[in-house]
Amino acid sequence: MAEFLQLTIYGIVAGSIFSLGAIGLSLVYGILRFPHFAHGDLITLGAYFTLVPVSILGAPPELSFFFGVGATMLVAVAVDQILYRRLRKVAPVILLISSVGVALILRSLVQLIWGPGNQYYSQGIEMPWRLAGVNVKPDHLLIVAGAVVLVVLLHLFLQKTKTGKAMRAMSDNADLAQVTGIEVNKVIIWTWVIGGGMAAAAGVFLGIDTRLHPVMGWRLLLPVFAAAILGGIGRPYGAIVGGLIIGLAQEYSTAFLSPPYKPAVAFALMVIMLIFKPTGLLAGRKA
Repeated sequence: MAEFLQLTIYGIVAGSIFSLGAIGLSLVYGILRFPHFAHGDLITLGAYFTLVPVSILGAPPELSFFFGVGATMLVAVAVDQILYRRLRKVAPVILLISSVGVALILRSLVQLIWGPGNQYYSQGIEMPWRLAGVNVKPDHLLIVAGAVVLVVLLHLFLQKTKTGKAMRAMSDNADLAQVTGIEVNKVIIWTWVIGGGMAAAAGVFLGIDTRLHPVMGWRLLLPVFAAAILGGIGRPYGAIVGGLIIGLAQEYSTAFLSPPYKPAVAFALMVIMLIFKPTGLLAGRKA
């Protein structure tokens, strides 16, 4: 029982990170209709931007988080305005290929600036709390609490603000939304702001939990895509559910499989979902 509870805690922590990454990916697909393969490298970039105040000023990662998120939002909007905006009318496959190129550029910049090795927000052993026979690290509580706060803020934004309602309308039917007078460019910019911010948050939380590496976001891309597809790509609420399912499934699988096979679990779930229910678990529900 203790092992099951321990894996559940690890699964919720991993699922929280996957969910934040999948929300941005799902929003971009829902509004702009292309799979953004550079999303993993926005995750990496957010983690490394947060490292700047930590390494230069000695600021704690919890405060540097806001710098990393803000800087990643700016980069996401800049990439859209410089590149993707010029490709609005082309086929989605062109945008997909372009996003692969953006991913390679961002990854190379991270390696040039910060080097190819591992980086850490803090080094040393963090002693866990022992609760009901399971170990709980303070950083894990911080990650889950941070993810919950961000998801609640996203929910309030989508449900209560005019821009959020416009984003939901464009996600449901882009052509109809434009006819009703929705400012498309404004919605697209907000999509990148939120998507970039959520990606950065996922990167920072992953960096707090493990370490920073130039391919950390790229390695996270498979479970993030699996989470988005599981919940119904283009549906941010589905991405949250999908992220938690993928996180829990990966951790539970370690009871039977070697941990290096965890990405294979995400891949298998994604393939099963694409075969039997390609519209995702929350198909038919309004975002």
